[in-house]
Amino acid sequence: MQNNPFAREMRSDPTPAEREFWTLLLPFRENGWHIRRQAPIGSFVVDFVCKRIGVIFEIDGETHYIDGAAEKDAARTAYLASRGYRVVRFTNDEVLRESDGVYWELMDLFGDPAEGWAVPENWQK
Repeated sequence: MQNNPFAREMRSDPTPAEREFWTLLLPFRENGWHIRRQAPIGSFVVDFVCKRIGVIFEIDGETHYIDGAAEKDAARTAYLASRGYRVVRFTNDEVLRESDGVYWELMDLFGDPAEGWAVPENWQK
């Protein structure tokens, strides 16, 4: 793993939505899924990544809705996809106000935390 000062700084000062998302990931992390926060991948720092199944979670805040941001996000997603990752995006509002729905989406991706390490049969990168 690269030593990235920006990633380290981002890990030390998460947004409220990132903090809540990390909490939502807890049952999966406790059951063996290794998930990194603010991880460098190429020239980017992604919010969360599970390399084992090749999924990246991006929590989109206000800056993702300003002029030019959609194009930057699309280029970033295309780059990450070219590296073999599937990018799943949630908005801050989804994480903070609809956490039950976000949790169910996580269960669809990782499977029931009570079942441990098994990758769901319907999983596709």
